[in-house]
Amino acid sequence: MPTPDPLAGFHRSSLGNLDSNKAISEDYQAYIHTLSPDEQKYVAYIEFFEDGTGQHAVKVTIGLNHTNWRHVLIYDKSNKRIRTVRYVSGNSMS
Repeated sequence: MPTPDPLAGFHRSSLGNLDSNKAISEDYQAYIHTLSPDEQKYVAYIEFFEDGTGQHAVKVTIGLNHTNWRHVLIYDKSNKRIRTVRYVSGNSMS
């Protein structure tokens, strides 16, 4: 069964818009530091999203052992992380 899209209802946000949000920026960077050294080494993309109601999300894509892993961090209007979803999204070259 495919993983439901945790970003349904969200749209891309500019890097500057969300990365200037200190609480979210510090949280997603701290999250990446909790990952294994191999996962940290192969972070391929970091993308930012918002839903228009004040919620935000950060998607971290990691290519590890020929698998693309997605880590989606979802934040409420107070910039508190309320959900973390990790799933395989396909194959990678690394």
